[in-house]
Amino acid sequence: MSTPHNSANVGDFAKTVIMPGDPLRAKYIVEKFFDDYKLINSVRGMYAYTGHYKGQPLSVMAHGMGIPSMGIYSYELFKIYDVENIIRIGSCGGYNKDLKIFDIILSENVYSESNYALTLNNDNCHIVSADSELNLLIDKTAKKQNIRLIKGNTASTDCFDLYMTDVNRFLERLPQNFNPVSVEMEAFALFYNAKLLNKKAACLMSVVDSKYFENVATAEERQTGLNNMIKLALDSAINIKNY
Repeated sequence: MSTPHNSANVGDFAKTVIMPGDPLRAKYIVEKFFDDYKLINSVRGMYAYTGHYKGQPLSVMAHGMGIPSMGIYSYELFKIYDVENIIRIGSCGGYNKDLKIFDIILSENVYSESNYALTLNNDNCHIVSADSELNLLIDKTAKKQNIRLIKGNTASTDCFDLYMTDVNRFLERLPQNFNPVSVEMEAFALFYNAKLLNKKAACLMSVVDSKYFENVATAEERQTGLNNMIKLALDSAINIKNY
C-alpha cells in the first residue's frame, strides 16, 4: 500500500526512522554511514531509504520544510507504515547567547502558534513534548560518545525566523518561562503526531544561525557538516530496542 506522497509498501520501513529535512542529507547519510541500503521512495524528490547501520535495520526519510510537510510524512509513517520511533535531525536557530555554531540541541518541549493540532484533531494545543524515554536514551548515548548535548525547549514557527520583521515581538508572545534555546519549523507536528498516535518522537538539532552572532552556516555545511549529530541519532536509534 502506498500513499499519494510515498510509493513505499507497508513493511518497507524499519520500526525506527531518522528524518532530516533535506532529501540530499538523507542520501548523504545512507551513503556515508550505512552498510547497505535501498531507495524505497522518491515521490516529489522526498527520498526514503531502508538499510542497515552497524548491522541493525534502520530507515532514513526526508521530511521537507515546515509543519505541514513534516505533518504529512510523519503521520503516514506512524499511521500507515507502522513506524514506532522517529528521530528528527535538523538545523535550528540559536536563542541562547552562549550557543555556538554546530552545537547540538535535544528538544524537550515545543511551542508553536500553529493551528496544526486544532485543524488535525480539534485540539487547541500549542505545547507538546518529546518522548521522555527516547530523550533519555539519546542523552545516555551522547555521554558515552563525549558529545556535548544541550537540552531545552524549542519554538516551532510557520516562517523562517530570520525573515521575521520583528523576532522580539514573537518572543514576547511565548508562554511565560518557556525560554526556548532554539527555533525551527517542524518539531511541533512530529511531536503532536506521535502523541496522537501513541508513538515515540525526538528531535536533535545543530545550531546553524543565531540572533546572537552574524555567521551563518552555508547550504553545503548544513548538508554535510553535521556528522556528530547524525552519528548520535544513528547510534541512539539502533539501541532503542534494548532500552
